[in-house]
Parts: sequence; C-alpha cells; structure tokens
Amino acid sequence: MAENAPSDTPSLAVDLAGIALANPMMTASGTCGYADEYADFTDLSRFGAFVTKSITREVRPGNAAYRIVETRAGMLNAIGLANVGLDAFLEEKIPKLEKLGPPIIANVAGHSIDDYVHTAAKIAEQPVIRAIELNVSCPNVADGLTFGTDPKLLETLVGEVRSAMDERVKLIVKLSPNATDVVATADAAVRGGAQGLSLINTFTAMAIDVYKRKPRLANGTGGLSGPAIRPIAVYLTRMVYCHVAKPAGIPLIGMGGIQTWTDAAEFLLAGASGLAVGTALFINPNLPLTIGDGLRDWLNKLGCRSVTEVIGTLDWQPNGSPLPNQ
Repeated sequence: MAENAPSDTPSLAVDLAGIALANPMMTASGTCGYADEYADFTDLSRFGAFVTKSITREVRPGNAAYRIVETRAGMLNAIGLANVGLDAFLEEKIPKLEKLGPPIIANVAGHSIDDYVHTAAKIAEQPVIRAIELNVSCPNVADGLTFGTDPKLLETLVGEVRSAMDERVKLIVKLSPNATDVVATADAAVRGGAQGLSLINTFTAMAIDVYKRKPRLANGTGGLSGPAIRPIAVYLTRMVYCHVAKPAGIPLIGMGGIQTWTDAAEFLLAGASGLAVGTALFINPNLPLTIGDGLRDWLNKLGCRSVTEVIGTLDWQPNGSPLPNQ
C-alpha cells in the first residue's frame, strides 16, 4: 500500500471533502491516541489519514475502572472521553502531529454548543489540521447522546461550529447508531454544514458479572465495537449513502468492526470513501496497511484502475432512495 506503488497497480487515492488521501485507510478516534503512540508499531506515514482521540475543552480524567471489557465478538468501552484537554493538546500534541505525515483529522467532543465551538475553532487554527470530526455520539458519558440523537439540536450545533471554524478546515460529523433514525440525523448534519459524515460510532451495550450481579463496567453501560457491529454498520452506511450522502455529494467514512480487506470492501461498495479501523488496532496496529494491500489485489482482479470505481456500486438500494440508477 506504499504511496510509490507501481503505476500499473490500482490506485487507492480518494478525495475526502477536498482532502487528498493516498488511500482510504484511517484510524478511528478513541483507539489511536493523540499523535505518535503507534509509531513504534507501524508506519503511520502510509495511512490515508490520522484521526486523533476526542479532545475536549477541559481535561477529563474519564470514568472509573473497569473501563474496558472484552466480549465474544468485540469490546465494550466506557473510557468516558478521558483526554489531556485543549490547552495541552495544542501545546504538546500538535508539534508531534506536524511530523506524522498523513492528513490530520482532530476529533472534538463537548458538553455544550459553546464547548464544541470553542474547541473546534481553536484546533482548526492549527495549519496541520485538515478536518474536525465532531463526536456527537459517544455512548459512554452521561450526556454524550444529546446532540447525536436529536436532529434539530444536531443541525444547530453543526451550524454554529461550521460558522466559527476556519473555512480551510473541513467539518465531519460522527453519527450515532443509537439514534431512532440515523438517516434523519445525517440529513440534519448536512443541513447544518457538515462536509463529510463518519459512521458508525459504538452501540450502547452492557455486560454483567453473573456472580456479583453487577455490570462489569463501572459506568454500567459502554460502547460496543468490533466485528459484532460490522453488518449493522455496513447497512447504515448504505442507508445514509443512498438517502443523504450521494444526493448531497459528500463523502462517508465507514467504520465498525473492520478486520480484513473484505470487511473494508463491503464498506466501499456500500458507499464509504474513507475506512477507519479502531478496535482491531489493539490486536494489530499494522492492520490498515495489510488491508490496503488486500484492497489493491481485489481491485486488480476486478480490472479496476482506481478504488473510486467501486465506491457506492452495491447492486441494492433501500426503498425510497433518491439515488438514480447507477
């Protein structure tokens, strides 16, 4: 998946809301640290983009332990958006991000519109930042779903953040699968000014210690990620692509249980232009590069010269889709 691959091999280059990516492989926020935590284990310069963990206006210690529980087909986390806060991120992490290589997307979270606006605007002032990804859908903090599940509030939030940010920096909204209608929240985000959408975030879930008769997470519930959620994530990606993203002409970043190149290919066919790997990074930090190699081999077998030839080409559309025949 190297950028200097022979010219006769299929190109993995994609355009993400005007940001040129050498390939669609990205880190998923919350699993990759702030900057160079994975540098000893993989070549981050070969990733299509690097997405930071969530940054909030103030320092957050996060939830009490236990904060992570493994499940048979994934992982539950209730980290609680633990992070160093805006000031430390700007002072300590931005210099490292400037040396990383791929385009940088900063994930931003908050408790209020003012929090989101202030944090996003400050981070967007940094030349190395190419996009802000709004985390409006974290299910492991007490108020993390307020914006992500209410279309009207979400549209207002996105509009306020977009108007406060440097126009150079793109705005991406990370959608919650816990909303009653993810198509409605996707549409609200686009109306508010989102230039890209990420989906999906984790599902609210629980694991129980049957002997203690208590939740295994101190927070009670957490966010379920990993292969258990992938088929749902693929379905929701297709729904949002057909009903919102394709008509609006904006890109999607697909995520949720990607472990193999075939997993990634499903998201591409469903309509995703970017592919974020999260939980699987804990097993193999080099996995995004391996997946990229597999995608290139697949495209070669299909006779495609570019990954863009397969994006959104799944031969299935949901009822009521505004998509014209492809």
